[in-house]
Amino acid sequence: MQKFFTIIGGMGTMATESYIHQLNLRTPAHADQEYLNYILVNHATVPDRTNYILDHSQPNPLPSLLEDIRQQSQLKPAFFTLPCNTAHYFYDDLQAATDVPLLHMPRETVKEIQRRYPNAKRIGITGTQGTITDKVYEDEVAAAGLEPVLPTQAIEDETMTLIYNHIKENNEVDAKLYHHILNEMVTERHADVVILGCTELSLAQEREPELTIPVADSQSILVDRTLEMALKLRQAD
Repeated sequence: MQKFFTIIGGMGTMATESYIHQLNLRTPAHADQEYLNYILVNHATVPDRTNYILDHSQPNPLPSLLEDIRQQSQLKPAFFTLPCNTAHYFYDDLQAATDVPLLHMPRETVKEIQRRYPNAKRIGITGTQGTITDKVYEDEVAAAGLEPVLPTQAIEDETMTLIYNHIKENNEVDAKLYHHILNEMVTERHADVVILGCTELSLAQEREPELTIPVADSQSILVDRTLEMALKLRQAD
């Protein structure tokens, strides 16, 4: 296969399926041959990223992710995508292991916020406890000259319940809880825009969309960037 990219997925599987679904939906295709060439690595057994970030005595996801990157690099994809926000804790190690470009989802999300919401100053961040702890979004927001707005402990507890108890465990979205979390980030934390910094939250947005609060859906933004790069690749000689 020529002119293809590789998706390092499976973290979690339903969130990866959401990413693939949106990517295929947005591809301007009217025949089988007009869809994108890609390889999906659905590495579902990668250890939990948040557990490791919070407690380094827990199983380390990095060896599994490095194995995927090194195996796939031998096939010479044009680029990699990593549709898991928390896994970007390991981004520098993963990129250092290959010459193939790896899209940085949090960085692309902040760039899109600056483009789409130029007057926004206070940027709310939601995600797993691992993503909040590793500051992968906080650092990107601050580097862009914007003010990171973190959830309270109560909001973070609600977010973890939604991600783990509802979506990961039961593949269900509690719409009331999801919308409540976003509303709290705006009314209590006074965020101008709220980043959906977990692909399970992107799954919630896909199934139970919030239409009134400005959100930056990291997975949706990654889909757009993936599509842009893949279409350029297809057009290249």
